[in-house]
Amino acid sequence: MRVWSVAAYLLLPYAIAGLIWRGLRFPAYFRRWPERFGFVRPITGPVIWVHAVSVGEVRSAAPLIEAIAARLPRYRILVTTMTPTGSEQVAALFGDRVLHSYLPYDFPDAVARFLDRVDPELAIVAETEFWPNLFGACERRKIPLVIVNARLSLASFRGYSLVGATVRAMFASADLICAQSSLDVQRLRNLGVDDRLLTVTGNLKFDVEAPATIRAEGEALRRKWGRARRVLIAASTHRGEESQVLAAFRALRERYRDLLLVLVPRHPERFAAVARQSRRRGFVTARRTRLAGDLPPETEVLIGDTMGELVKFYAASDIAFIGGSLVRHGGQNPVEACTVGVPVIFGPHMFHFEEISALILERGAARQVRDARGLAAAAALFLDQPELRRAAGRAALSLVRDNLGSLERTLKALGRQLAVADARAAHAAEPLARADL
Repeated sequence: MRVWSVAAYLLLPYAIAGLIWRGLRFPAYFRRWPERFGFVRPITGPVIWVHAVSVGEVRSAAPLIEAIAARLPRYRILVTTMTPTGSEQVAALFGDRVLHSYLPYDFPDAVARFLDRVDPELAIVAETEFWPNLFGACERRKIPLVIVNARLSLASFRGYSLVGATVRAMFASADLICAQSSLDVQRLRNLGVDDRLLTVTGNLKFDVEAPATIRAEGEALRRKWGRARRVLIAASTHRGEESQVLAAFRALRERYRDLLLVLVPRHPERFAAVARQSRRRGFVTARRTRLAGDLPPETEVLIGDTMGELVKFYAASDIAFIGGSLVRHGGQNPVEACTVGVPVIFGPHMFHFEEISALILERGAARQVRDARGLAAAAALFLDQPELRRAAGRAALSLVRDNLGSLERTLKALGRQLAVADARAAHAAEPLARADL
């Protein structure tokens, strides 16, 4: 751990430079810097702390957070993220029912300040992240630590293998690791993680229900876009990917003159740049935030430059391309599209979602392509064959239904930790109750 601590301090200038660089494009990164070094607002009363790095992790952890809040009403829930978009997602989903702060960088003094001020009774980390000092500090302070929805892609496994001793010590600080699949468990075992810590609970992403009103909202949005138009959404795209998507769209427009592309970059700081790129390529382009009413019929590309509307965009679309997969990012979450019955297309690089993408392909709910030409061909197949498109959508819905239950299994695995936390809060409340008599 000492070696990692020295390395972390050496990386400090790069961390600050990264905040400045992101802040120049997305000003929210300039705000609340003290929190990133542990200077969070002290919290009074018992606390359950949940960490979810960004938007996707917050959404997948949301049902678990709701269930814990209902089961442990005496506790305040603190949700930490690393990104401003994650912070916005917490506010959108929970309002003032939970607290939010940024999680500090993994420097020993920053971690100590954070834990001094929060003093959680239970720490829950969503998915698998590299926090050696934070995990070690939880162990020394006897704070129960649980990793939920844990996954380990092949790329992450190879990277972790290079620092095996640090990784083993980090995971040894945990009390429980709830993994998404048996493959994730096997990779964790191969890293030397104690088998007694590991259990398979499934993927919480399948248990994130689309809002009951989402289909009606999608239909309303589709009417504004032009009910007779067909819609392809390219969701959560990354740098270097939009050019491929736009090339595929140009080929598609030659055959489908009414086709609308809804292009949603993954990172808000890139919204303006992607809109400019679309216009430079000659497309009539609009931005969601600048529309006062219906979409002008001549619009060819709509930039989805809002937060929290992606599921609604999916519900208003005929076909969904999942970003981060034509470039070597590893893909983004395809389950959200499946929850509203939209057929999915993704590229060759889905290594962050290898288990899910394999399931979706196996069920016939998706097509995997190699490049822009393949994207155009797969989209054309769905556009030319409405029954194939509807069958793929039904397969997507069936897949989601068949994989429900991760939330229940995770709560069951957490039973001992939650019971201990509940007993502690009840015991702490007894003197106060007697004082009121």
